Amino acid sequence: MTPQLPTLREALLVWARIGVLSFGGPAGQIALLHRECVEERHWVGERRFLHALSFCTLLPGPEATQLATYLGWLMHGPVGGAAACVLFVLPGAALLLLLSVLYDAAAHLPAIDGLFYGLKCAVLALVLQALLRIGRRALKTRAAWMLAGLAFLGLFAFALPFPVIILCAGAIGALAPEIVLAAPAASAAAGETIGLIDALLIADPGRPARLAAGARGAGLIALGLWLVPLAFLKVFVPGRFADIAWFFSKMAVVTLGGAYAVLAYVAQDAVQYYHWLSPADMLAGLGLAETTPGPLILVLQFVGFLAGARAPGALHGIAGGLAASVITLWVTFLPCLVFVFFGAPLVESLADNRALRAALAAITAAVVGVIANLALWFGLHVMFARLVPVRAGPAHFDWPAAASLDPVALVLAILAGVCLMRLRWAVPATLAVAAGTGLALRLLVN
Repeated sequence: MTPQLPTLREALLVWARIGVLSFGGPAGQIALLHRECVEERHWVGERRFLHALSFCTLLPGPEATQLATYLGWLMHGPVGGAAACVLFVLPGAALLLLLSVLYDAAAHLPAIDGLFYGLKCAVLALVLQALLRIGRRALKTRAAWMLAGLAFLGLFAFALPFPVIILCAGAIGALAPEIVLAAPAASAAAGETIGLIDALLIADPGRPARLAAGARGAGLIALGLWLVPLAFLKVFVPGRFADIAWFFSKMAVVTLGGAYAVLAYVAQDAVQYYHWLSPADMLAGLGLAETTPGPLILVLQFVGFLAGARAPGALHGIAGGLAASVITLWVTFLPCLVFVFFGAPLVESLADNRALRAALAAITAAVVGVIANLALWFGLHVMFARLVPVRAGPAHFDWPAAASLDPVALVLAILAGVCLMRLRWAVPATLAVAAGTGLALRLLVN
């Protein structure tokens, strides 16, 4: 009997739910996707999920968004992939647009500040949960543990470029697959099962070819929808909004390493070259993006909004910011569809290639180290008001000043961790408790 996938309508409801609850940056979002698609609904098996995650990690742009797109495509073709992408991004984009308007108007809202204070602490618990869950499933060999540790040290202590770490891990896996891949017995002992998608692909051998043909066509359409408006703006509407379209199109192509890596590019050009916003604005945008659902790279939308709102000429203010936000989202996320629709069929066709599987497994192990670095980075910035630069030979990193510890943030993070990992509360309930407690405390102080 051929396995039955959920209908497109049923999947859309789940993608919308994930979009609303996808707090926590890439690590928290990957954990949420894993919980919804692998653990609770069994849409996809562990091996295929990690295989897709490793591929998306190699792509420029937000890996969690691309992972949702990949899984949506596997289930319902290009329409499913595009819908998963849109629903993953839309809730956070709408909320961040509202917050951008409030920020540009210099509105001081203690209640909103209190809610976000609590959410930041809960997000830390989500990221730690992601680290534990993905690490437990990805680190099945001693070599995988070593790769994760080296990736963490490379990022935290030596500030090595993210692409270099990922490419080195992939090369090690491809050249020495026997030390990276877990033995079949080890996978079985780990309780690995297949999902509905895996069973369907086995039962219907012709499905991958049909999916690949549809993906290539959809990739061409997405490429046209990205480049044609870009060329039109550049030729016929030169000025601030054409610059915004061109600038963020470049970001979509060159930003290997996720949202944290993109900040260096954006800060250098948007702040220092274009003068669209100040360094303080940039930091505020990152803080807002950290505490809203959706990919962290939505910080680019905040930058685009301020660039449009402060544009010279007739179109400025909220109208200019709204136009610039739409342009920024369009040229940032359409490339995600292009990359996934062109690349995913090739990755699926090579799913049984031992060298590729080992390369992607090694990349996944390195990603665990990346998530550990993100968890530490996020924890330091949530828990401590002041960080001290430390140098030890070639190593250099920030370390917290113990006296600057925020005990309230620590208590809120522990509370969220207990709710999430000990009491096994759902993500919405955990976020509600943390946000409500943060709101109450902030209102008491004020």
